[in-house]
Amino acid sequence: MDRWSENGAQSASRALDRVLRRAIETMEMSRDQIYEIAEHAREEYEALKKELDAVREDVRRHIEQNDALEREVKKMRRRLMEVSRHFHRYREPDIREAYEAAHRAQMALTLNREKEIFLRKRRDELELRLKNLERTLEKADRLLAQVSVVLSYLQGDIARMTEALASAESGQLFGLKIIEAQEEERRRVAREMHDGPAQSLAHVILRLEIIERTLDGGDLDAVRAELLALRESVRRSLADVRRIIYDLRPMALDDLGLVPVVKRLVEEYNEKYPFYIEFQVHGREERLKPMIEVALFRMIQEALNNVVKHAEATLVQIVLEFLPLKVRLRIKDNGKGFDLEALKDRPTFGLMGIRERVKLLRGEIDIQTRPGAGTDLRIEVPIYDQGTGTAKGPEDKTERDDG
Repeated sequence: MDRWSENGAQSASRALDRVLRRAIETMEMSRDQIYEIAEHAREEYEALKKELDAVREDVRRHIEQNDALEREVKKMRRRLMEVSRHFHRYREPDIREAYEAAHRAQMALTLNREKEIFLRKRRDELELRLKNLERTLEKADRLLAQVSVVLSYLQGDIARMTEALASAESGQLFGLKIIEAQEEERRRVAREMHDGPAQSLAHVILRLEIIERTLDGGDLDAVRAELLALRESVRRSLADVRRIIYDLRPMALDDLGLVPVVKRLVEEYNEKYPFYIEFQVHGREERLKPMIEVALFRMIQEALNNVVKHAEATLVQIVLEFLPLKVRLRIKDNGKGFDLEALKDRPTFGLMGIRERVKLLRGEIDIQTRPGAGTDLRIEVPIYDQGTGTAKGPEDKTERDDG
């Protein structure tokens, strides 16, 4: 019976492997096709944008020409009225020339106005097409990000995939929630890259074109001023990129550890928001596994974001306690609190993310809150090898701490 069960499990694993590989191939083809569509749309967008700039310039030039032609037509009409009123003073060639000049000016004005109307219509069409292309690019980028997230998950270790499926069967659907969190994070990064560095780089390209034209004109003072403005724009772009990198993963977390990075985070929040954060560390401070340090930092970050968005607090207390075989984290605020029971049917993404991180670390979480009484978040995370269960502690590594 055991042999048959083992053969069945192996057969199921091979079948799952084949399904995953076919799914990966299909997703890769879809991703490449979406990328090609997005690139073609982006190329068309740039071409239309250049054409739109040229058409706008033509519209401006024709408006100026029409203004000049209208002045010329009025001048010719006054001349014609003068000749008609006193025709006995002028010779026939003079009269004919006055009529022909007025006619030529009127024809030129009419033709130029028709050209302006055509250019305005073309400008409106191009603006509409650009807006449609922008929506197409946004949809393609979102779809590409979603496909990439799913593909990266499918390309993971099949053993982990099988374990996730088994966990899902027992009601632990954290795999799906991780995918949702990854997708949301990538959407956020894409939005920040589009609104920040991407816009700044487009601005840099535009300023470089201005500098090029100014340099051709020989105005070195104007070129110098543009270069100074360009340097400032690049500096702001660099700051945006560094901020995005820090939001993804603070580099100091690997170098300095959890406590210094949390201190820096607390200083930033104290400078930026109208509440005060007290941060205390108890016990003997030590470096933890990178996975644990990252998870604790993200939980603190998410809890503070919830305070910013919902709590309306004036004081937040963060206590990080290092024990022999576990680490305790407490985050307490004096804000307006909330009804925890009411959130069970509609959990917030922030609390759900904290719970899932604690669950993945095999820790425990307790939330004490009620409307008008603030929120007290208590977390305990064991410090041991998540795969083998080997305890990690400064003293006895075989004895579990019950405290």
